[in-house]
Amino acid sequence: MQISDKFFPGKGKKVGLLGVPLGFGAGTQGSEMGVAAIRQSDIAGGLLSDQIKDLGYEFKDYGDVEIVRPQKPAEKGDNPRYLSEMIASSKNMVASVKKILEDDAFPLIIGGDHSIAIGTFSGVSSFFHEQEKEIGMIWFDAHADINTHETSPSGNIHGMPLAAILGIGNDELVNLDGFAPKLNKKYCAHIGARDLDIGEKQRIHDLGLRDHFFSMHDIDERGMLECIKDAIEIASQAPGGFAVTFDVDMIDPRFAPGSGTLVRGGTTYREAHLALEIIAGHEGLRSFEIVEINPMLDRSNITVELAGELILSILGKTIL
Repeated sequence: MQISDKFFPGKGKKVGLLGVPLGFGAGTQGSEMGVAAIRQSDIAGGLLSDQIKDLGYEFKDYGDVEIVRPQKPAEKGDNPRYLSEMIASSKNMVASVKKILEDDAFPLIIGGDHSIAIGTFSGVSSFFHEQEKEIGMIWFDAHADINTHETSPSGNIHGMPLAAILGIGNDELVNLDGFAPKLNKKYCAHIGARDLDIGEKQRIHDLGLRDHFFSMHDIDERGMLECIKDAIEIASQAPGGFAVTFDVDMIDPRFAPGSGTLVRGGTTYREAHLALEIIAGHEGLRSFEIVEINPMLDRSNITVELAGELILSILGKTIL
């Protein structure tokens, strides 16, 4: 039987897997273990690497970014917490992500907590910045992640990455790799928010981003399909294409219990897959990142396996 090329969406394309096992940007330990768990788990009948190859991709594992870990607990009142370690680690992320893009491969990034988006997106943005192109972003998350040291109740950097790449917050985080902002706000779309601090709400409105945030209320009212189409329209206007970062806490805890910042009332298993399946069909997609998988909090490995399944969806795997 002749098998159609439509079942091999990766034919002629390259994927570069990069692990970023950094968990000190969050208040709960364990997300740094998500990288190894996803690499080693049986995902849809085999290792993730094998499943990606079965989609027709040329696959290379670039290993893990070198993480500069804290040698002592943060001091009381530190905000942001572990700043110097985050800056050093983020510089390594920038170099690693740019290497994958320079190899003409698609960066597939596994975290780690969501603070890694400062370094990983800076790498993508820097690569296209050198070509004088801006790049957009679709950000999936139950939280806005648009706090700064001035508004964050905890000082945890995993609540600050979107602000940082928009050019807001601590100067060292904002100016990573020598330029800012990494993301033009008009190319930013956020999906799944339902747990925002008051300072974040104010900042979203002050920046004129309300129509760029598709909250769970919007998804309930309009449906995921319409929201994701609008998000793609926003992000894909960037001349260089767009990146996607996906925090698994966007999904309801019934389907993804293995995360440190769970909030009830998220999307369903199928809504999450639908969103990524729709994005997968868009030629502007430049990188994908999935974060905040905490095996220590998981039940029967379902969140780890879900993360692998979502990766396959964004790479073009379909039901039929």
